[in-house]
Amino acid sequence: MLVVDDTAVMRKLVSEVVSRDPDMETAGVAANGRIALQMITQVNPDAVTMDMEMPEMGGIETVRAIRRTHPRLPIIMLSALTQKGAESTLDALDAGANDYVAKKATSIGIADSLQYLSEELLPRIKHYFKPSLAALPSAQRSAGAPIVAKKRFASNRSNRIDIVAIGTSTGGPNALARVFEQLRKPLPVPMVIVQHMPPVFTKTLAARLDRCSGMTVHEGEEGQVVQPGHAYMAPGGRHMETRRQGANVVIHLHDGPQENSCRPAADVLFRSVAHCYGAGTLAVVMTGMGKDGYLGCSQICSSGGSAIAQDEASSVVWGMPGTVVQHGLAEQTLSLDLIAPTIARKVDVSRLRN
Repeated sequence: MLVVDDTAVMRKLVSEVVSRDPDMETAGVAANGRIALQMITQVNPDAVTMDMEMPEMGGIETVRAIRRTHPRLPIIMLSALTQKGAESTLDALDAGANDYVAKKATSIGIADSLQYLSEELLPRIKHYFKPSLAALPSAQRSAGAPIVAKKRFASNRSNRIDIVAIGTSTGGPNALARVFEQLRKPLPVPMVIVQHMPPVFTKTLAARLDRCSGMTVHEGEEGQVVQPGHAYMAPGGRHMETRRQGANVVIHLHDGPQENSCRPAADVLFRSVAHCYGAGTLAVVMTGMGKDGYLGCSQICSSGGSAIAQDEASSVVWGMPGTVVQHGLAEQTLSLDLIAPTIARKVDVSRLRN
């Protein structure tokens, strides 16, 4: 592991967390991006943690330089939990970083800082060195080729789609950007989204998606009426649900317990959508670590709705979509570039038919 940070305290904290794990070690530390680029050729690290703001060469510029020579080296950004930090994080992900961890204030204490980094940083690093979760033959997983998996539930193709629900995590910001930029005109249905991100970050991401899409994208607010052509992103740190309120469906936010170690959680949103819309739901599970969304997808499919999943080849991490595919819930498994046109086609065809 190469630890890149301009503050001695963070270099020490990250190095300490890494050294406590028997499967990992710190290969080197660097105080800025320029030194980091030199050290990569010297120590050949398996992964890099990268600060955002550094003298001489900052994090984003360093990520771009690393990607020119090491396209597959895992890079985890350490980001400030601020508006500026959120903007910079999304820029770093766009530049080629794999994931990020929001920094906690060092005022929480050394012990708490170490515990936080152990829980948030180490699993992200280790995931890149696990065997693939894919259970399907490799010939079926070629990039760009849709996969029709053996399904537990037979979707009712005659159902009219009334809502699209998306769940994603690691790799999600860039994947969502690709989906939304392809939706050049508003869909005749609403979309609801869970992206595992902390507060501030989700609002920033929603604003970026709004600028690149024909859909109007908001961070969800309590009591908001869910409308066609609009997309609602769950705020970081809060669960989001849909609820019937008279003739309308509205957004409900709450601070219930984490599910799958997440808040917001896709399972929470998906269950509520299944309750409100039933067979009129199309679930989309995209790149992400873990299995959040699987149980909610199961409920959507049990209610007569359908699900599609991103394929392994185009996912940064094939945890969430892979779990849905392996349990036979995905009607189709698609490369990232096919997800938006498939959503649009399914929605339009279902509504013409009905």
